[in-house]
Amino acid sequence: MDAFEPHREFLVRLAYRMLGSFAEAEDVVQDAFLRWRDVAQSEVTHPRAYLARVVSRLCLDRMKSTARRETYVGTWLPDPVVTPPGEPLADDLSLALLLTLERLSPLERAAFLLHDVFDMDYAQIAETLDRSEAACRQLAARAREHVRSERPRFEANDEARDKLVDAFQAAAAAGDIEALAQMLAEDAVFYQDGGGKRRAVLKPLHGKDKIVRFFEGAVRHRASNRGDGAAGFDHFERVQINGLPGFVVHTHNGIETIALEIAGDRIVAIYAIRNPDKLRHLS
Repeated sequence: MDAFEPHREFLVRLAYRMLGSFAEAEDVVQDAFLRWRDVAQSEVTHPRAYLARVVSRLCLDRMKSTARRETYVGTWLPDPVVTPPGEPLADDLSLALLLTLERLSPLERAAFLLHDVFDMDYAQIAETLDRSEAACRQLAARAREHVRSERPRFEANDEARDKLVDAFQAAAAAGDIEALAQMLAEDAVFYQDGGGKRRAVLKPLHGKDKIVRFFEGAVRHRASNRGDGAAGFDHFERVQINGLPGFVVHTHNGIETIALEIAGDRIVAIYAIRNPDKLRHLS
């Protein structure tokens, strides 16, 4: 049993990247641990590779489940990885990559992650996925092509990005819709994940006008609920969310996260998570 623990963090990282959920990742790793107890561990030559195969297969079972996303209420976003502003973050934890991986087939995602992220050779991947080495190479190549094609638009320089994030925080705290509108690109997109547990828009809002109308309604709703006429939002904690500038927002209902994707001098996407199940690890 002790031989399992040194690999637990690695296995959770692998499962999170495949599933986008810390709760599911921890469940999968626990299942792997139970299976590990039932094998003749002295006969396992390379425990790390063996456990990676077990976790990968368990993740594939979940990913292939037709009900996994079909039953999810509204927009699905991966659980947020929150780090202090400016702290380096592994590229394979970026929000852009995780959302791109979600659009791949389970086998493509597994082949790409196992080879490109976790440095597993194609012979091991073939054994894990029960496919030939040639097939695994093709799966990883297709996934790699998708990842390249979905790279973010032109990024802002650090000074421009920080200035825009500061302005967004000030406008959101004050409920200044006009200022917020000036920061949005015309084709900006707003994603909000409530998971059926908290009030949220069910589909992404495309276009500046729709996003502005949403925020206008949110500000009016918040002012009426507060009872003091204040239209702004609660305390903002400046953080980095899966590599994007963002905030942990503390409200009377708990915490939420907001991440901003910025290109040039405009916000091109806003990713907001309200589902409390995805925020427990931050509490």
